[in-house]
Amino acid sequence: MSRPASPTYRTRNWPAYNEALKRRCSLTIWFDPEMSWDAAPTGRRGRQQTYSDAAIQTCLSMKVLFGMALRQTTGFVESLLQLVGLDWTVPDFSTLSRRQKTLA
Repeated sequence: MSRPASPTYRTRNWPAYNEALKRRCSLTIWFDPEMSWDAAPTGRRGRQQTYSDAAIQTCLSMKVLFGMALRQTTGFVESLLQLVGLDWTVPDFSTLSRRQKTLA
């Protein structure tokens, strides 16, 4: 038995094809200024958390996406926030390490 011939594709619109290839590797990261970066008070005894779970999860997502260590992640997120113009503080690597164990 012979294999069926695979279909051949011909590109007819090279400028559109080229632009589509360039857009495929485009990266857009945005931060919502309305996002609650600081943690809400819990009303429990002891020291309150400084950063919200969303802030920790954002940093850890960047870590996994780009394959970085925790110290590199803090610098990367700090530079992103600076580029966007947000004056939020970034959790340090020990906070990220400690809080990643308790995230759902």
